[in-house]
Amino acid sequence: MSSFFAPVLNQTRMRARCLKPSLRRGMGSCLLSAAFLIAGAGAQPAIAATPQPANVPAAAAPVSAPVTTPTGLVQMPDGRLLAPEFARIIGRGELVVAVLSVDQPPFFEEHDGKLTGLDIDLAREMAAKLHVKVRFNRDAHTFDDTVSLLARGQADIAVSKLSRTLSRATVIAFSTPYLRLKRALLLNRVKFAQLAHGRSVPEVVRSYDSTIGVVANSSYAGYVINNFPHAQVRSYATWEDVLKALNAGDVTAAYRDEFEVKRVLKVDPTASLRLRVVTLQDLEDTLAIGVNVNEPALLSFVNQFLADRSTKLDVSTVLQAADH
Repeated sequence: MSSFFAPVLNQTRMRARCLKPSLRRGMGSCLLSAAFLIAGAGAQPAIAATPQPANVPAAAAPVSAPVTTPTGLVQMPDGRLLAPEFARIIGRGELVVAVLSVDQPPFFEEHDGKLTGLDIDLAREMAAKLHVKVRFNRDAHTFDDTVSLLARGQADIAVSKLSRTLSRATVIAFSTPYLRLKRALLLNRVKFAQLAHGRSVPEVVRSYDSTIGVVANSSYAGYVINNFPHAQVRSYATWEDVLKALNAGDVTAAYRDEFEVKRVLKVDPTASLRLRVVTLQDLEDTLAIGVNVNEPALLSFVNQFLADRSTKLDVSTVLQAADH
């Protein structure tokens, strides 16, 4: 046999053996052997291996994304199991808190670009418990706007001197109260005396049908309808506007919580010559933290935080805080 045909003949025999079904070796082994034979006969292999540079680093292992478990919890990349609301907050790295844009000292007020106050302390403490930063959303221009801000998902919680009311409870959930205040009337002495005609204050208040000023879109804009159904209600943009109307005699009474009412006389002792405070002992105004209705775990966290907190608020401590 010519030496020229020997490699080709051997190659043909190898192919024939690879096609026999009785062979113990797999097809992959036959093809590998054939490739070596072809290469030895002068043919080029179909695929050439490309050597990798020695200095190319190995591909980084992908970071695992949070996974929702069958129980609805979220398993974080570090292995922790969290309720969805906490997974969102911790994943974001900040707690977003809705706060009214109009300062309400001592609950919240801005000095030199920094927010301070009793409500701000609450929010910062909760963020610290979660080991995240806090960011305040002050896009709301009224108390009801603050509720809407939370209801639309633009904040995680609302801490904004927010009164619990039935209408607000239809769109957000409220925590247990962190402050309980009595509702109160601030009366214009001259106008009220003209209205009373010698009747006692409780008697006049029970059937009150004169003018009464409230802050628009506040809890008291709703309270006044239930508490004084025969009153002539006049709404004003701010509490300062209500007080101006009261001092001018445009309204006989102003309706708000006992802290704001008593604070008027505390700030200006001479105001007692013109104005009189009537505290309604059987009517309460409860301030609470707002939470989205579909986040029960966050609501439980807020309630537990308030229960564990050593600092408790009442009207006396709030009045003291207002002095500083």
